[in-house]
Amino acid sequence: MKKLLILLLVIGFIWGFIVINNEWVKTTEYEIASEEVPAAFDGAKIVQVTDLHDATFGEGQERLIKAVRKAEPDVIFLTGDLIDSNRYDLEASLVFVDAIVEVADVYYVLGNHEVATNRIGEITEALTLRGVHVLRNETAEWERGGETVQLAGIDDPLMGNTISSETFTEHALAEAALADRFTLLLAHRPEVLSVYAEAGIDVVFSGHAHGGQIRIPGVGGLIAPGQGWLPEMTKGIYEEGGTQLVLSSGLGNSVFPLRIFNVPEIVAVTLKKE
Repeated sequence: MKKLLILLLVIGFIWGFIVINNEWVKTTEYEIASEEVPAAFDGAKIVQVTDLHDATFGEGQERLIKAVRKAEPDVIFLTGDLIDSNRYDLEASLVFVDAIVEVADVYYVLGNHEVATNRIGEITEALTLRGVHVLRNETAEWERGGETVQLAGIDDPLMGNTISSETFTEHALAEAALADRFTLLLAHRPEVLSVYAEAGIDVVFSGHAHGGQIRIPGVGGLIAPGQGWLPEMTKGIYEEGGTQLVLSSGLGNSVFPLRIFNVPEIVAVTLKKE
């Protein structure tokens, strides 16, 4: 009887650990400070949601929607892989989108999984019909208090599968025709930070790395797409030159079905004028 009780306790602990690491949603908060931030944007809040991969968080995505609302964003960025090419279920993600477009303006860029489905038109049309601003190698204006900042979004490099990610990103940024002023860039992949820095981007919002999928305490992430084993970039703020990159570990999973020591997250960034 004692052995059975111990076994049940161990099973319960493992089950609880798996649930927490894959079904809870936490909000990670950062501040980005720069002299280039327009005065009207001092205190503006951005919520970034990335790599949902068709995951669900409660009935009707209630836990995820609640987390976004609680963060009180002024704008919401969706930085790719809203769906998963291995188990395509656009409707599950659109339930979430239907709710957040009522919270703030939403901007979206493609991830590699959207490209892999060969259903980009279907996905972007569904989002556009809901009022989402889809950015495909182009810019938009975010207005606040009579001032504006430049928003830009670029396609995932899988769109240019015959050239390197670095070369594709250079071409995408050139096509976007960025103006020389404070710029927030939505770009799915973090590993080409040097290209963003060379282009003079102020702040980049990325995902793709899944936080390293499995995080080893004291070591970091185990593996990330585009970076391989023991990746250098998994989550947090990274800097190169005058560019800061906000990297979210995201929400869902793809090929490997579990997160370990890696709770799903959304990111809330507050802009500050120095």
